[in-house]
Amino acid sequence: MVVLRLLGLLLDLLLLPLRLLQRGRAVRPGTWLGVTIDGPVVDLVAPERSWKRLLQVRAQKAVSLHRLDEAVRAMSADDRVKGLLVTIRSLGAGMGAAASLRAILARARAAGKEVAVHLPMGGGSKEVYVASAASKVFLGPTTHLMPLGFRSGSVYVKSALDKAGIEPQVFACGEFKSAGESLVRDSMSPQQRAQLERIVESFHDALAEAIAEGRGVSRERAVAMIDEAPYFGRAAVDAGLADDLAYDDEVPVKLGLARVTDLVDAGGYLARVKRPLVRRLGRASAIAVIPIHGPITHVAGAFGALSTDERVGRMVRAARKDQRVRGVILHVDSPGGSALASDRMHHEIVQLAREKPVVCCMANVAASGGYYVAAPAKRIVAQPTTITGSIGVVAARLSLDGLFAKLGVTEEKVSRGARASLLSAVGPLDDDDRAALTKELDATYRAFVGVVAVGRSLPEPEVEQRARGRVYTGTDAHAAKLVDVLGGFDVAVAELRELLDASVRDEAEVVLATTPQRAVPVLDPPKAAAAALAALLPPRERVLLELAGERVLALGPIVET
Repeated sequence: MVVLRLLGLLLDLLLLPLRLLQRGRAVRPGTWLGVTIDGPVVDLVAPERSWKRLLQVRAQKAVSLHRLDEAVRAMSADDRVKGLLVTIRSLGAGMGAAASLRAILARARAAGKEVAVHLPMGGGSKEVYVASAASKVFLGPTTHLMPLGFRSGSVYVKSALDKAGIEPQVFACGEFKSAGESLVRDSMSPQQRAQLERIVESFHDALAEAIAEGRGVSRERAVAMIDEAPYFGRAAVDAGLADDLAYDDEVPVKLGLARVTDLVDAGGYLARVKRPLVRRLGRASAIAVIPIHGPITHVAGAFGALSTDERVGRMVRAARKDQRVRGVILHVDSPGGSALASDRMHHEIVQLAREKPVVCCMANVAASGGYYVAAPAKRIVAQPTTITGSIGVVAARLSLDGLFAKLGVTEEKVSRGARASLLSAVGPLDDDDRAALTKELDATYRAFVGVVAVGRSLPEPEVEQRARGRVYTGTDAHAAKLVDVLGGFDVAVAELRELLDASVRDEAEVVLATTPQRAVPVLDPPKAAAAALAALLPPRERVLLELAGERVLALGPIVET
């Protein structure tokens, strides 16, 4: 292997003049870089095998914010590159990812580059929020621009379940822990209303401030622009939200590009300028990114992407053992889930943090169990629009007695033990059963508060004041000392580099941790039935029932999509 590396190095030295020439001719003066967003926008994308790409020709390809940020940093120092054109056909992003994308475009403008956003299919609030960072906004001539604002709500199904004879029994620690309330109430609780109002208000403020700053209008005018939406075609230009109308082939002309070759793919540009002229003899140090995405549980599910404690634990242990890995970024985009699985992940992360620096990057949502796993990190980074907190636990049980009675179904049972039927879906809960469940919930909640107190170096009484299941925006979490720094993935990487030894701080490359082969989920009939019912429910209650079998859940009461 060493001999092969030496031969490769010798070849690189021989080809160095040619590579320098190619790099110098990679782009012409006045070149624009282009990137198209048509689907998911995420911080980091795992490299795909060529055969997998062939099988997924029709799949929407995710755009990596990390790679786009690297391209912007490279073009900012390249006088030959005049600007960046971002075409947004569809934007699959929560408000956290949208904030990161907008920050990258703003960074390009701050470096003196022109930034144009083309919305050939029109767009809504998030598209306008991102596009407002551009110096030029082009809109499809016959499309709608709809910065309508934000709304969040729940469908309350208690009366419907009563008619069906299904009795949901929800237990929660913390008055703001409202996950499951739509199963047991016919209207929104005051605590849930307060949380949702704060989040919707924060998102609306972020949109208004972005429009005011980007379009050069007062905040009052920006709010009016939102209230007067939607706009069709030319009306968006007249309102000041767009600069011109253009079809795809007209945008380069409006940007003053004389040749097709003056618009270069941003990914291809980055690959050329980032490729080392001479290869290393040894492997570079690495910053490993460990993703914790989706609900947290023990078993891989058949109904959606989940983060299991076994899979995450294997990645954490591998990062601990790999001498090449100098630090770890936990990338959390999860509303939480199983309290036990969250605790098992937390234990592994604590062991890792004793040996290597760990920084948590919160994406769109990092709440409840998502915050539990973040607590051991040396620093926690979140966007102002990230949804986090929700330090609390909840448990849910479906009693099917009424439904069985209506259907003429009876159950005969034989049991030993005063609480042998505690977890059964058939049979009432008496006061003793309820007391037992409440005791278990309270013990888990106290453990959760203790974990946060240790991780954040705060007294437990102070954590208790911030806990009680309350959900925060990233801005509010920062004020409450639950988040250290506001920003996106690029900020998390910079924070981690500060914690690394100076000898590897700048050279360590960011890599996505290897994900072990996912186990084939075993179809469990009761869980399958719960998931079938869950498909009819709001997102957070859907997750609540999809995790049937988990006694205590650290699940956030708000799911942001």
